[in-house]
Amino acid sequence: MRTTWTNKIEFVLACLGYAVGLGNLWRFPYLCYKSGGGAFLIPYFIMMFVCSIPLLLMELAVGQFTRQGPVGAMQRLCPLLKGAGLATVVISFLFCSYYNVVIAWALYYMFASFRSEVPWARCNNTWNEASCQDTFSPNTSVADNVTTPSEDYFYHEVLQITDGIEEVGSVRLPIFLTLLLAWVLVYFCIWKSIKSSGKVVYFTVIAPYVLIAVFLWRALTLDGATDGLRFLFDPKWELLKDAKVWVNAAAQNFNSVGIAFGSMIAFASYNKFDNRSILFDTFIICCLNSLTSIFSGIIVFATLGHIAKELNQKIQEVVVAGPGLVFVIYPKALANMPIPQLWGFLFFFMLLCLGLDSQFATLEVVITTLQDAYGKWIKEYLKRHEVLVLMICLVSCVLGLPHVTQGGMYFFQLMDYYVAGISLMFLAFFEVIAVTWIYGTERLCRDFAIMTGARPSIYFQICWRYLAPFLILAIWIFSLIDYERPTYGAYRYPEWAIGLGWLLASLSILPIPVCAALALVQAPGRTPWKRLMGAIRPDPDLYPDGIYGAEHGGAYGLTPSSPTKGAGLVPPSPTKAATYRRTAED
Repeated sequence: MRTTWTNKIEFVLACLGYAVGLGNLWRFPYLCYKSGGGAFLIPYFIMMFVCSIPLLLMELAVGQFTRQGPVGAMQRLCPLLKGAGLATVVISFLFCSYYNVVIAWALYYMFASFRSEVPWARCNNTWNEASCQDTFSPNTSVADNVTTPSEDYFYHEVLQITDGIEEVGSVRLPIFLTLLLAWVLVYFCIWKSIKSSGKVVYFTVIAPYVLIAVFLWRALTLDGATDGLRFLFDPKWELLKDAKVWVNAAAQNFNSVGIAFGSMIAFASYNKFDNRSILFDTFIICCLNSLTSIFSGIIVFATLGHIAKELNQKIQEVVVAGPGLVFVIYPKALANMPIPQLWGFLFFFMLLCLGLDSQFATLEVVITTLQDAYGKWIKEYLKRHEVLVLMICLVSCVLGLPHVTQGGMYFFQLMDYYVAGISLMFLAFFEVIAVTWIYGTERLCRDFAIMTGARPSIYFQICWRYLAPFLILAIWIFSLIDYERPTYGAYRYPEWAIGLGWLLASLSILPIPVCAALALVQAPGRTPWKRLMGAIRPDPDLYPDGIYGAEHGGAYGLTPSSPTKGAGLVPPSPTKAATYRRTAED
């Protein structure tokens, strides 16, 4: 029997913890500012209802119905595109190998906050450059070549960054130790799968919301906060004519919810088969995720307004995206608050919780996939689930070592650009095609009805079959058209680093054509057409009464009358329902 969540709250908190991550804090505010301010919220919410909510519902339904992780689920629904499921596992594994470095930085800053004076507050330290300046005249603009204490601290003390990816440098021992600690925390939170992580999320998800509320109140009381909010939400309606704004809105929704990473399928596979609240869960997760992004935008830009007023600069001159926002700009604001040690500790503790939640979900994809595929071998040789988790954590930790060297930030940026950016939409497109076109929207609707007692609305069917694939394809095409070589500030990556980036992106793309070729070779049939038909046929074990038992009534309580409108749906008998659940769980 497959393990299930203890209760509904644990499942929702785990999904919410995965969806709400550091991207809400550093990516959404920057995109909102760059893409039209308040006007950006219009395409953002349109894309949420057209893309994010339908696709999240699809992934939750697939996971709950198949009772498998992404690889097993795609194998059972559409063997030809099993590689789309395997690709999500590859991208998740690569992602977790470097994402934990952000948690390591947060831990480093947490410990540094316990000093009598936070080390990023003044320029009187050995790591500060001659251009560092920590006091500013209110009527004097800051020169371009002046650096701040928080900037010097992050780059010259925490990272001790080199001049480029060519100069790897030595391992930063303090960051390496906090990386080890981060992996220890992750291990003991997920070592018993959802039995342990389901309990941890009560704290790691709820605590950040409490802290977000505290920081929201504090940010709104800062001098200059109103200027920052006005700058953020001032609508630039003319930008709505720019296709890139709509692409940004869709991409932010997509990346924030975590579609195509496989985590939502893995989490849903631990639901009870007859869980009827999938639709409600989907709306709760997406809406709270979007509200968190908006609150994060308010916190960030209220703080940036305060910093801009203090430095006598324009807000656009202090706006940055990515880690620089969290580890350079925010520490500067924290240093000027009363009791900066307390505020610093709380802020980086919030980052720790947000990062851990996302790391749990990403690793769970890999663990669930291996457990589904090699469960008997694992029981025979590894004996315990905890040993499997330990091995995965150790391998991921070793792969993260390049990121804790002095040139590690360049590796981090390169992986983030190619692994989480270039290939994600490609994987998502084939996942949606496999489920809604090859397996079929009609079959998906009937599976949904078997589990919940009601078919999804025509709105979801249109989104699944037409709108979502079109949007994903458009985003992917625009991302390729607008492709620009990655940079880090003024630094431009050499050719070999760009090649390495494309190699990393291809690692998560290659499983799709490779697995498709294998499926065609292994499929029964003498002609290519028959092999293709065999390769796209769902697993017969999905249906106890035959390959497409749901189309003929059978154990599912469905009758063939008016299938497109959901008529003829009657509850299955307890005996038949139990038979179906046992088949799905085995």
